[in-house]
Amino acid sequence: MWQYLANTFGYLHDDAMYADDSDYDEVEGAGASRGSDDVKINIGEHLSVGEHAFSNMEDDIDRQRLLGAAPFDASSAAITTNLQKQQRFERLLRRSKTEDLREISGIGCLYHCGHDKLGRPVIVFIGKWFKYNEINLEKAVLYLLRVLEPVAHSDYVIIYFHTLTSPENHPALTWIRQVYDVLLYKHKKHLKAFYIVHPTLWTKIMTWWFTTFMAPQIKHKVFSVTGVEYLYDTIS
Repeated sequence: MWQYLANTFGYLHDDAMYADDSDYDEVEGAGASRGSDDVKINIGEHLSVGEHAFSNMEDDIDRQRLLGAAPFDASSAAITTNLQKQQRFERLLRRSKTEDLREISGIGCLYHCGHDKLGRPVIVFIGKWFKYNEINLEKAVLYLLRVLEPVAHSDYVIIYFHTLTSPENHPALTWIRQVYDVLLYKHKKHLKAFYIVHPTLWTKIMTWWFTTFMAPQIKHKVFSVTGVEYLYDTIS
């Protein structure tokens, strides 16, 4: 009876369940041998020591699934973004030197006009000649680079004349942002002043919004001038 139970349910460690010491010794010996084999099988099949994530001190698996296997490197991403921006600018600059931009230059809305009293180059932009919905905006950006690049290696000034403009002369804020993003750090650093002559409510709102939320780096460089006579004291 005891032998049958032991063979059916495995060996038991309670001495009271065995008929005598001989049966205990016989079954214990058999059970210990069989249990040793079972332990070896379990270790080989289930534990796999040295291969489990816990033994290798891996990061949280759920965190890896959410963020990816490789941690995000902000510095590397910034370097990649700057490199891509530099490459894009160089492509556009090459195009600005080779493409026919007479469609934009003939309008006369953007040109280099001498120097101010500090010897800084002055770039003039006439708003009323800029027909936002009629001209090729891509060529307009290329022409801007053609005019701006020769003076951007040192300090320069931009004067925007908003005189006699109408809604057709007002570019979209998104396009202004795109143009700003095309420019490199040197263009923004060496820009020392951006004068808006004859500002209106539209220019004041747009300027405030743009320099507050999109280009705060140049906020202190933008000035509104109510008349040309006030500009002479600054430029001449």
